[in-house]
Amino acid sequence: MCLAISAKYGDIPSVDILVWSELPTGAGLGSSAAYAVCLAAALLMGCGGISCPLQGGESTARWTEEELTLINNWAFQGERVIHGNPSGVDNAVGTWGGALRYQAGKITPLKRVPTLRILLTNTKVPRSTKVLVAGVKEKMLKFPAIMNPVLDSINAISQECQSVLEEMPANPSPEYYPVLEEFFDINQHHLNVLGVGHSSLDRLCQVTASHGLHSKLTGAGGGGCAITLLPPDTSLLAVEAAKQDLCACGFECWETKIGAPGVTLHALSSLKAQVLHVLSQN
Repeated sequence: MCLAISAKYGDIPSVDILVWSELPTGAGLGSSAAYAVCLAAALLMGCGGISCPLQGGESTARWTEEELTLINNWAFQGERVIHGNPSGVDNAVGTWGGALRYQAGKITPLKRVPTLRILLTNTKVPRSTKVLVAGVKEKMLKFPAIMNPVLDSINAISQECQSVLEEMPANPSPEYYPVLEEFFDINQHHLNVLGVGHSSLDRLCQVTASHGLHSKLTGAGGGGCAITLLPPDTSLLAVEAAKQDLCACGFECWETKIGAPGVTLHALSSLKAQVLHVLSQN
């Protein structure tokens, strides 16, 4: 990426690149895409391919839509090196943030989506996206009459889920959450049929179900991570009990929210003390 960007936009000054991340790698959380997006933005800015959006006194700033598109295109090339034939979803989310719809290679940002509380759990079972994607492709070629309807059903779930999410901001009724929970359950079963499940993910779903919560894998599957929906009426005790039981299985849990800004340029003053400490040590 460094050589290609230099060849197209002019030489990049000699730099040391320090990568610091809170994302576990190889867990289906898009860590490689986050890396590729940040690297593309830094290299493009270093050689003048995009502007420096920070103005005096600002702590953070983002680039124009045109510049974000350029960052995303280069990040996708980085993802191709890492994963072979990626969808482009992870780098697009890392670039624009928020929520996106992906269908037949077309990525569309969703304008109105609610903030959803989730429990994010890492099974700590390593997996390879490239290997899992190849396995799904092989199964589709071997059993097209069986697998294509499964994919059609997953597509229908995605469309129904999008409709529900877009209705929720204008009408934040608690009745939407049981529908989303059913989508989680059906989708997880379908993903097992595709061959991207894992015994650790089955165990995770069983544990959260014992606390009345619904989970599904996220990312490529085969281990990695899963998300658990936390409706607004979920008690703190139920969440803590679920986290304790999941940790007892050897998993790692965080409570977080879906949706965040995309790639952002930070002034030093806006960085957390932990990050500044790491930078100062290098």
